[in-house]
Amino acid sequence: MSPKLNCKEGTPYTHLVLIAAEYAGYQLETSYGSKGAIELVDGKSVVSQPAAIARFVSDKSAQLIGGGSAAQEALVLEWVFKSLNDVHNAMCGWVLPATGASKAPKETLDRAKNDVKDTMKQINSFLQTRTFLVGERLTLADIALASVLLPLFVNVMDANFRKPFGNVVRWFNTCIHQAQFVKVIGSDVKFCEKEPVGGGGAAAKAGGDKKEKKEKPAKAAPAAEEPMDDEPPKPKEKDPLSLLPKGTWDMDDFKRFYSNNDEDKSVPYFWEKFDKENYSIWYGEYKYPDELTMVFMSCNLIGGMFQRLEKLRKHAFASCCLFGENNNSTISGIWVWRGQELAFTQSDDWGIDYPSYDWKKLDADSEETKRLVDQYFKWTGTDKDGRKFNQGKIFK
Repeated sequence: MSPKLNCKEGTPYTHLVLIAAEYAGYQLETSYGSKGAIELVDGKSVVSQPAAIARFVSDKSAQLIGGGSAAQEALVLEWVFKSLNDVHNAMCGWVLPATGASKAPKETLDRAKNDVKDTMKQINSFLQTRTFLVGERLTLADIALASVLLPLFVNVMDANFRKPFGNVVRWFNTCIHQAQFVKVIGSDVKFCEKEPVGGGGAAAKAGGDKKEKKEKPAKAAPAAEEPMDDEPPKPKEKDPLSLLPKGTWDMDDFKRFYSNNDEDKSVPYFWEKFDKENYSIWYGEYKYPDELTMVFMSCNLIGGMFQRLEKLRKHAFASCCLFGENNNSTISGIWVWRGQELAFTQSDDWGIDYPSYDWKKLDADSEETKRLVDQYFKWTGTDKDGRKFNQGKIFK
């Protein structure tokens, strides 16, 4: 009896697994449901992570998972995890609100769009001299990334947006016209002609009425995963930091200045404008560095925390840095927010990740604080044990 794949039709996760199965010649019994979850049931074993399922069904194809080289397989997995985490999160942040599948403030939608643009720039540069992501043949890395990018190409990335990313478009077209892709997503993949404004997407562009918009999307126009459960809306929670005095510091002004100027100008500007009476500076350090392995996974840890703190963003700024290398790294950062108390304890929405960090309030007048702000805002130096700066993320 073939293993059974329970999934939602037309999602990137489902496409990833089914396309991988086509390449590997793996027989699956597929059961489609309405939820966004995915699981593979094989006898008494149940696998519920899309990356793990894709690796499972790819086992019969050495080429698909790296051609038998441990280093190549590691690179393939790195791209798979990056696609299903960072790229997928950015994709959902733009596609879901733009197509009317969810609601988001304009600033959140714009931020997701910029995240996608930054991602496309990185991939475009990487593909400048490459046909595929890892090695000379298509692998699970290409399947994962193409599956996640598909909703972007179909729903929101119009010709103007795609124009600077010719390498990505060339690679994407190569992928989706492979026979194994065509069998899953169809041969008629139509790229977005005009970015939807305020919602709509594929169904709206087709000119359908409200009833037509509720119909299941065609394979060529997949939607991103929706929430798994139809929970009743929670009462709107009061924002505790909005009740505090605004003071004299315009944090949004600093964020814009930091984004548009070199750090040599941004750090003095911070100290020139900073209001220590109404804002505080904190140092946070991840408690479990021994559990950190691959650098890209550690960066996903930072990015995940940032995403879960979306409602804090208007009151806070942070620069979090990863020091070291694979299997020998630390995470720490400088945070600035309104008020003098630890922000994460003041709202249930903000408290998910903070227990994994040690927090220390810094004296805004001390030379040590100025040294740390300089280091973390400029992404330089080492951690306390001498590990060199590797990469960082900004919360703004």
